Amino acid sequence: MNENEKYLIKAGSKADGVYDTVVTTEMAGWEFCSLKVAALKAGESVEVETGETELLVLPLSGAAIVAVDGTTYDLAGRESVFTDITDYIFIPRGKTFTVTATTDGRFSLPATKASKDLSVRYCPRSEVKTGIRGSGIMTRQVNNYALGNDVETSHLLVCEVLTPGGNWSSYPPHKHDVHSEDERVLEEIYYFEIRDGGPDNATEGFGLQRVYDSPGKEIDVCAEVRSGDTVVVPWGYHGPSVAAPGHDMYYLNVMGGPAEDSIWLMTDDPCHTWQRQAWEGDDIDPRVPFTPMNEEN
Repeated sequence: MNENEKYLIKAGSKADGVYDTVVTTEMAGWEFCSLKVAALKAGESVEVETGETELLVLPLSGAAIVAVDGTTYDLAGRESVFTDITDYIFIPRGKTFTVTATTDGRFSLPATKASKDLSVRYCPRSEVKTGIRGSGIMTRQVNNYALGNDVETSHLLVCEVLTPGGNWSSYPPHKHDVHSEDERVLEEIYYFEIRDGGPDNATEGFGLQRVYDSPGKEIDVCAEVRSGDTVVVPWGYHGPSVAAPGHDMYYLNVMGGPAEDSIWLMTDDPCHTWQRQAWEGDDIDPRVPFTPMNEEN
């Protein structure tokens, strides 16, 4: 019997005020990662206290002004996650700030517990590390916001992945649940948005998410995911994330763990790691990239 009900949080099921997505550490049963998504109308504001966490203000859609420490920052944002990457702001622990939407929009606040006092940092769109991973039916676009770039965090890692309809992502399955030379312990949140498809783009899309046992750590998730759903991954091999044909998939990954080096290290399921060599002979899916990319990356 699978554990979907334990690890899958359906869209809106934990909504709170302006937040239509809420994932807390208590809800996930772990120590580091959390996520909120605020849905704001133009002119509407929300005040946020970081407390002991560090976070990004990362627009999923729309533009906003962020006020913190007496300074305001204009976020140009984007129309949607499928049309562009975005500028964003890193905000450290111990801050109170306000997000005011200048257009209708949805603004994600991916966060982890922090162990350093760092500085507020506005990050222009040009600093996003963009790339294409895989090929053939495993082609996807990866955008790194706090992972492998110049944004200093104490524990927070954030990226987003765009997968064409019918393709497999987060594949081969991989894990990060032990501390070693090749791996770090990282809790992970997957937040999904699925593009509508069909005639007139009027059909609601869906995808599938798999999480399963790694050595000594039991977990069993095989879940249908739709826009606004989240899956929490405390351990275990995770992947694939499968986009239904005709419905492009987006997911935001929020990761964090106890290591102080703030890096992403993982190991593949040895049964499936050969796929990395197999995709070298295939062509890149021409539907990728979805968005303009940063060529220097």
